[in-house]
Amino acid sequence: MRIILFTLFAFFFTSASMAQDSQTESDRDLLSSRAGTVAVLRGLDKISAETRDFEAPINTTVTFGTLGITVNYCRKTPPEEKPEVYVFMNIKDRRTDGSGKETDGEEIFSGWMFASNPALNALEHPIYDVWVLDCKG
Repeated sequence: MRIILFTLFAFFFTSASMAQDSQTESDRDLLSSRAGTVAVLRGLDKISAETRDFEAPINTTVTFGTLGITVNYCRKTPPEEKPEVYVFMNIKDRRTDGSGKETDGEEIFSGWMFASNPALNALEHPIYDVWVLDCKG
C-alpha cells in the first residue's frame, strides 16, 4: 500500500513540476525582447561642445564627424523587465592621410555598449564621444 501511495505521489509531483516548467518557458517567451532594426545614438564633439542624436540602421555605416559607425546588433528589454538597451557596434576613425585623401579608417572601437552604463565599455577618442540611447524596431 505504501508503495502504491508513494508511486502516485511521485507521479503527481512530477506532473505538476513539468507543467510549472512549461509555463515558465512560455512566460519567458512572452517577456523576451526582439532584436531591433535601428539604434539611436548620441554623439558629442568635444571641441565644439555640440551633441547630436542620430539613428544608425543595422549593418549600415553612418558618419559622425570623422567617425564611421556600424551597428551590428541592438536589443531593448521589454517594459516588464529592468530597462536596458544594448548595442554591438564597430567604430572606425576615417581621418585623412595628410594629403587630403580619405583612408579606409582605423578601427578604434568594437564591442558592446549599454545605455544604462555608458562608461562600462566606452569609446576612447580625443575628439568624439558616442553612446547609446535607444533601440527601435
